[in-house]
Amino acid sequence: MQVEDNKVSRRKLLGWLGVVSLFSAAGAALIPWKSSKKPATVKMLTQDGQLVEIDATLLASNTTKVSDKELQNWVKSK
Repeated sequence: MQVEDNKVSRRKLLGWLGVVSLFSAAGAALIPWKSSKKPATVKMLTQDGQLVEIDATLLASNTTKVSDKELQNWVKSK
């Protein structure tokens, strides 16, 4: 009798493990996974010569190009 009782308890154990694994798989499928996507940043040079990273969404989209004269006036010589 003990051998049959062990088989029944093993079957119950395997059944419960199957149910638990199905629920955990279903729960994991419902969780929205966050992507490890880094926000787009742009490296820019400040007026005093430091390199900084700025979020690209904060920049205004200005399509005019800077002339050489404007660039030379922008950079201050020490």
